[in-house]
Amino acid sequence: MNRIDKCFKELKLRNETGFIPFLTACDPTPSAAADIIVDLDKRGADVIELGFPYSDPIADGPVIQASYNRVLANGITTATIFDMVKEVRKRSEIPIVAMVSYSIVYRYGYKKFIEAAQNIGIDGATIPDLPVEEADKIFDIAKKNDFKIVCFVAPTTTDNRLDIITTRSEGFLYYIAVVGITGTRKALPEDLDENIKKLKNRTQCPVAVGFGVSTPEQANTVGKIADGVIVGSAIVKEIEKNKDLPVNSLINNLGSFTEKLIHGAKGQS
Repeated sequence: MNRIDKCFKELKLRNETGFIPFLTACDPTPSAAADIIVDLDKRGADVIELGFPYSDPIADGPVIQASYNRVLANGITTATIFDMVKEVRKRSEIPIVAMVSYSIVYRYGYKKFIEAAQNIGIDGATIPDLPVEEADKIFDIAKKNDFKIVCFVAPTTTDNRLDIITTRSEGFLYYIAVVGITGTRKALPEDLDENIKKLKNRTQCPVAVGFGVSTPEQANTVGKIADGVIVGSAIVKEIEKNKDLPVNSLINNLGSFTEKLIHGAKGQS
């Protein structure tokens, strides 16, 4: 069974919400990034969303864009990221979902990318700039390799497209809480509860919510209505703040920060 499916099945049995931190791959360095993933696994994270740096990101705000620029300036490539994941897999079985531009997948070769990613221990991918209507070949290759393609749903998604997306998405559905780019927000949308209920009535696939979730209190609010809580910019910003410290200090500071979000999402005191 794919690690993502196994994870959400176990979470459901425990009546527990999943926590999904977004990390920029190899930020601040490949070795530190591997250590961070292993540490967050031990602290209670359930799935890792791993952003593949791209020079022209589609939906990422300034914090994640800055992390992409840092990593690209250090010469990080897809091969470097794959090597980092191999190191993680020596110490952790936490599910990993790549967030990757279709430009990277296309240049690598979509069949080659999916097979290579699956072979080194990546369990699925979100491809934000690939419309579901144009992704048949991707879905076919992914299914043959038990590789999950996680689709996005936005507040503006029409009912017709929602029917298509909920039919195709595997692993979980990624609900974009706010219209716009990633980043911290002072408040979550008032219609979030209503929109999540509507989505969950249409699919048996777990629903995880991201974009704008940045505090333990917001994570707690989302955790009460969704199957997973995704936090990106707040965590990436914490890495940026601590990136020049010794690796152990970076990991401890980030871990303490993220634990509060994990406890919020899971309703733990």
